[in-house]
Amino acid sequence: MKIAVFVSGGGTNLQAIIDRIKDGSLADAEIALVIASNDKAYAIQRASDNNIPCSVMSVKDYESREMWDDAVLAALKESGAELIVLAGYLSLLGEKTVRAFSNRIINIHPALIPAFCGKGMYGIRPHEAALKRGVKVSGATVHIVNENYDEGPILLQKCVDVLPGDTPETLQQRIMKECEQVILPKAIKLFAEGRVVIENNIAYVKDQEEK
Repeated sequence: MKIAVFVSGGGTNLQAIIDRIKDGSLADAEIALVIASNDKAYAIQRASDNNIPCSVMSVKDYESREMWDDAVLAALKESGAELIVLAGYLSLLGEKTVRAFSNRIINIHPALIPAFCGKGMYGIRPHEAALKRGVKVSGATVHIVNENYDEGPILLQKCVDVLPGDTPETLQQRIMKECEQVILPKAIKLFAEGRVVIENNIAYVKDQEEK
C-alpha cells in the first residue's frame, strides 16, 4: 500500500515509519510521497536521506486555500497514495482532500483523545495541559481525520504513567518514543491489511481471519 506522509517539524514519526518499513515489520507499506508544510522541517532531510519524494506545499505560497487544496490533491493522486498519514502535521487539510480520502487519513495526536485535543493543541501544549490538570496517565492517539481537529474516529491509543518530577519536555519525549512511534506504524499496518472498519464514527479492527 502506498502512503503519503505529511510533516511539519523534525520528522521523528516519519523516521519511525521508515525504520519499520526497513526492518520488515511494515513490509506492506511504501512511502510514495512526503509533503512538508514548510521548508524548515527537518523531516525533509529524512525523506532525502531515504530517497523518498518530498514536496514543500505551504498554504501561504498559494493565492487561496482552495488552490493549495487542489495542488495537494493533485500531488497525492500523482503519487498513487492510498492512505494519508499526518505525522506531526500542524495544518488543517483542505476540504477536497479530506473528501477524496474519506476514512483514509490518519493522524497521531500526543494525548489521549478526547482529553487535551482540538485546535491549538499541538507540540508541547497537550503535555503542558496534562501536567497542569494533574492526570496520572497520558499517551497518544491515532484517529481517523475528518473536517474538524481531532474529532474523527479513534483507532488506537497507548498510554504511559505520568511520573513524579515530569516536565512537559520529559513527558513529550516518553510519549513520543513509547506511544507515538509504536502505534502509528501499527495503524498503517492495519490499513495495509484491510482490517479497519468505520461505522457510526467508531473505528473497529477486524481479526486476521475476518479479513
